[in-house]
Amino acid sequence: MRPLAPQFACIFVLLLLSLLSLAQSAAISPVDALPQDTGAAGLKQMLLRLHTTVRLMQTTAHPDDEDGGMLTLESRGRGVTTLLLTLNRGEGGQNKVGSNLFDVLGVLRTLELTAADRYYGVEQRFTGVADFGFSKNPEETFQKWQGHDIALGDMVRVIRTFRPDVLVARFSGTDRDGHGHHQASSILTKEAFRAAADPSRFPEQIKEGLLPWQAKKLYIGNVCGFGATTCPAENYTVKLPTGEFSPALGMTYVQFSVNEGLRHQLSQGAGGWSVDAGPHYAFYKLVDSVLPPTVDKDGHEKDFFDGIDSTLPGLASRLASEASKIPFLRPALVDIAAKIEEATDDTERDPDSAAGPLFIVVNSFRELIQRVEKSSLSKPARLVLLTHLHTKQEQAETALNLALNTSLEATVPPAEGPGPQLPHRQDALAVVSPGQTFNVLVKFHNGSKYPVRVGDVSLEGAVGWVTSVTRAEAGVISAGAYYFVNFRLQVPGGVAYTRPYWHRTNPETESLNSIDQPQYATLAFPPAPLRARASFTIPDRKDWNMSVSSDSRRPAKDAFGPTAEVFAPVVVPFIDDSGMDRKQALAVAPVFSVMLEPGEQAIPVEGGSATNVTVAVSSNSSAAIKGTLHLEVPATWRVEPSQLQVAFDHRGQKQEFQFKLLPASLKEGRVQIGAVLDSAGEKYSEGYSLVTRADLDASYYYQPAVQRVSIVDVKVPHDLKVGYIMGAGDNIPTVLKQIGMNVTMIPAEALSGKDLSGYETIVLGIRAYDTQKDVTANNKKLLDFVSAGGTLIVQYNAGVSDFNGGHFTPYPAQLSRGRVSVEEAPVEILTPADSVLHYPNQITQHDFDGWVQERGLYFMDQWDGNFKPLLASHDPGEPPLKGGLLRAQYGKGTYIYTGYAFFRQLPAGVPGAIRLYVNLLSAGHETSR
Repeated sequence: MRPLAPQFACIFVLLLLSLLSLAQSAAISPVDALPQDTGAAGLKQMLLRLHTTVRLMQTTAHPDDEDGGMLTLESRGRGVTTLLLTLNRGEGGQNKVGSNLFDVLGVLRTLELTAADRYYGVEQRFTGVADFGFSKNPEETFQKWQGHDIALGDMVRVIRTFRPDVLVARFSGTDRDGHGHHQASSILTKEAFRAAADPSRFPEQIKEGLLPWQAKKLYIGNVCGFGATTCPAENYTVKLPTGEFSPALGMTYVQFSVNEGLRHQLSQGAGGWSVDAGPHYAFYKLVDSVLPPTVDKDGHEKDFFDGIDSTLPGLASRLASEASKIPFLRPALVDIAAKIEEATDDTERDPDSAAGPLFIVVNSFRELIQRVEKSSLSKPARLVLLTHLHTKQEQAETALNLALNTSLEATVPPAEGPGPQLPHRQDALAVVSPGQTFNVLVKFHNGSKYPVRVGDVSLEGAVGWVTSVTRAEAGVISAGAYYFVNFRLQVPGGVAYTRPYWHRTNPETESLNSIDQPQYATLAFPPAPLRARASFTIPDRKDWNMSVSSDSRRPAKDAFGPTAEVFAPVVVPFIDDSGMDRKQALAVAPVFSVMLEPGEQAIPVEGGSATNVTVAVSSNSSAAIKGTLHLEVPATWRVEPSQLQVAFDHRGQKQEFQFKLLPASLKEGRVQIGAVLDSAGEKYSEGYSLVTRADLDASYYYQPAVQRVSIVDVKVPHDLKVGYIMGAGDNIPTVLKQIGMNVTMIPAEALSGKDLSGYETIVLGIRAYDTQKDVTANNKKLLDFVSAGGTLIVQYNAGVSDFNGGHFTPYPAQLSRGRVSVEEAPVEILTPADSVLHYPNQITQHDFDGWVQERGLYFMDQWDGNFKPLLASHDPGEPPLKGGLLRAQYGKGTYIYTGYAFFRQLPAGVPGAIRLYVNLLSAGHETSR
């Protein structure tokens, strides 16, 4: 994996509480249910789901592609069991809230998408392909993904596991989708619709126990353009009213999906997006089906599920001729449906009164599952039926707990001290390591009006962890009372760590993920290590302990009355750095985190005979612990000192250790050095960092303790004073300092009062005009700096209309969305004599070798004659784009606009890009050196 940049090599926490748009959502803990899913509202939602058996699956390419309005309408408005499959995690995109890119961005965007999913009300899955950056066509996409079969196989796996009735592609699979990944997602969905049903396709899945599955209908989207409120009748089959008002949500479905859900995807720039109330529609076209025609005379349907029996009793019809093998099924389902209807009616009067019929529904599903498992149904028919019955049983149990208002909490209290004050983040025992001892306090709350007898309380996943259990006195828990169980645990050796199950060794060049834990493939993240479970009975209501699916329909034998279960993740409460109360799921990590800072380094051949390396080590041991730290370097390099002794006396302690590297000789190329910590017979050679935000859940990003060193033959004007104004965030200044440039960071908010005359060159970081209002406000000051003899380098901005409307350039020019996405695309030097190509480094065609991800983005497409284009490049089959690097003389100084992707090339240590960038910094100052 790609190591983090130095300023993000420890804990990566985005505290964006100042954003008003997230204030309300941040108050809702990511590990707690939404208000819409709790209490009477949650009960009504779950009863709605119990009324229908249909299942829908949408496919997209990246996070934020999803049709949230449609998903929310189907899931929350119509009770459909819904799943979203996203091909990749958006790790190749731009980060609009920081400088982190590649795989750590993928982890962040996965957290953002799953946060949005909670509002849509859907499950989430992924494939193993990675986002390698913008692609203009599906051919390039499939070439990068090594053909169709890797992504297709994962899609087929999800279809065979989830077994949707309807498959919905977000995109059309045509040129109008734009991004090649978008087109590929629909192309793959069309293939998967039939491939999932073919046992000869991906037979290894069949050997694992998965069975073929044929979804009944396939729809494609983007048939009328995104955001369209009208559409030619012949373009669509289904028109869904996503702008319909939902009393349960207090707004329309599309408003809830965007204003409450999608806005969590801040790295995509969605924090400020919103939708007003009013008519909104989602249009989809039916393109394949195994059902008889379901369209009307105009070629339209009312819903995705026209022609599909969505009722509970309709499950019997799905068995076709095999229904005669279990004649008890349909009558039982009819009776269960009647009890669900009874619970629904009771909920309108008094949610507590819905508990009785829901207990019967739960018991009925349990007994029905047992009878089906023992039946003579064929394996495929039994599996299909059990998939639906298990889903309905889980929904019924959730509805029952909501009706009873019973709940379970499982928390890790502070490591020391029983006081009520929550620990701060650094004190919270959010991460435990092998050998660590800690407590989990499980609290059952009887919020119902009935006395409850608590049965078994356990911790799932804690086999070999529990050393002692302290329970409150057993007995009947009265209405409104609590029952406590305290578990004392010790983390065993060899335990699996809480980490993503996928990785890339070199994210800058690899387009496929390596799957480290195949059992979790396609999930967003592996499940949390521990979950609490409690069973309970209602002693005084034995009449509820019956099943409509029983032939005799007599009460079960349990003398204590009906049994129910409730679950809860084990979480750690704490106070974050802003003073907010938060919770985080318990995680397991190594005792030591070892990182080289920075994770990547550029060393100039000239003057680079020695360099320093910092190794940051964090301890998660509550006991004093020692070890020995050393570096692994190329054979011809020396390290001083050869090793260092390390000692830690408390958990959460972090120390930095300095080594000096002395290469025997330097020539342009790449090497890698690693750090290894030996302690108590164990070797530690990777680091981990927390990825989270106040509105998100948390995950841990792991990377090997290595530093990738790029040795660059670059001439550097050391006395050139450069001021760098950060935009959205990039790591270019770090690289410039490594090679010996004199770079000073200038905060955007300080620009108005800053004297710029002490600098020869000012650089605006990527998307500076998009993200920094102070840069926009002080644009004239920047142009005056140029006019007075300075050099200004403006890097790409994505807000095309805002940039063009702001007239920020010294002469007229028009920004466009033109880009060159193929990093190997040839580059033509248009002005061989220009000093930018000669001082202080000679630039040749060789300097455009080895670039990563893309050449450039957001090129200019029109410009005044005062601008001089220096380079041209283009993707295959397209005309040359000359607006990626423009130079103009303005007054006494130099103005440069560049859309070339230096923000990716410099941190990746691409030698030619580093040389060219140094030349850009030096432009206009050749004679003064």
